[in-house]
Amino acid sequence: MQKAHAPQSICLLRLSALGDVTHVLPLVHTLRTGLPGVELTWIIGKGERRLLDGLPGVRFVEYDKKTGLAGMRALRRELGQRFDALLQLQVSARANLLSAFVPARRRIGYDRSRSKEGHGLFVNERIPDRPGIHVLDAIGSFCEPLGLVRDEIVWDLPVPDEAHAWARAQWDDDGRRTLMISPCSSHALRNWRAERYAALADHAIAQGWRIVLCGGRSELERSTGDAILAAMAAREGVLDLIGKDTLKQLPALLARADLLVTPDSGPMHIANAMGTKVLGLHAATNPNRSGPYSDRRYCVDRYDDAARKYRGKPASALKWGTKIEAEGVMDLIAVEDAVAAFERYVSEAR
Repeated sequence: MQKAHAPQSICLLRLSALGDVTHVLPLVHTLRTGLPGVELTWIIGKGERRLLDGLPGVRFVEYDKKTGLAGMRALRRELGQRFDALLQLQVSARANLLSAFVPARRRIGYDRSRSKEGHGLFVNERIPDRPGIHVLDAIGSFCEPLGLVRDEIVWDLPVPDEAHAWARAQWDDDGRRTLMISPCSSHALRNWRAERYAALADHAIAQGWRIVLCGGRSELERSTGDAILAAMAAREGVLDLIGKDTLKQLPALLARADLLVTPDSGPMHIANAMGTKVLGLHAATNPNRSGPYSDRRYCVDRYDDAARKYRGKPASALKWGTKIEAEGVMDLIAVEDAVAAFERYVSEAR
């Protein structure tokens, strides 16, 4: 039975990005199961809303960062209520300022070690300070000031049947395993070289695997896909779906892969939420903080090498969450590293 002092209305503020909003889904599940009947409102970005549209029990309110202060004032009018609690899940300066336009009695934010951009000025409660945990676990901690404990990880990413039907239509179930390549992060310095993706793809094709390229409609994603194809020794068995899916179709597409290779990116975390194994390419970011949550066995981890080369100290001496987005950092990941991770998946999946 819900306690009398339990919140009846909660506002979550997390605008972006695709991977990060995916990390919020287990928290939503915990709130809905632990507080039956609670009204959940989520302030979110437009693209992220498209990915999550249809999530049961959640009212979405979009904020477009281009609208500035005028958009913040309009959002306050659209909210039309005072919340029992605000969960301030983002620490950027814009998100912190936006949170001031959300009327709420309890304003729960990150612990001091994760705070930045004036975050502490906009909250009156904080989550427990637990160093060295994954982003998803930090977000999951927001249920604790509300008297809840997260005891399971449930994503329930809303994917319509027609999206799964579209994904099934892209290739036949002919017994071949599928290596999907999503080559681009929105942070360009996290991206691997096209010729190295091509070498990994050639290795997989030689073992009878199908290769599927996926990505959005940006010029960078299209040019990267073209460069991968141009560098491959043989393009037979390659399906190029870059720019051909929607955000609703992307999770269904990722779910059809046996293994996804990608840098730290939205598709990494969406694939993980859909149950697909991920060969993550990590040098600019720490896989223990932001890698695929459920299974990091197949990640290539050169983060410590990057810390020593670009920061002059081991990763253990860096502040948790430090990103090393330097020119050439992803070159620390050799083709042999990715091939070894691929072979590890092959041997364990038999």
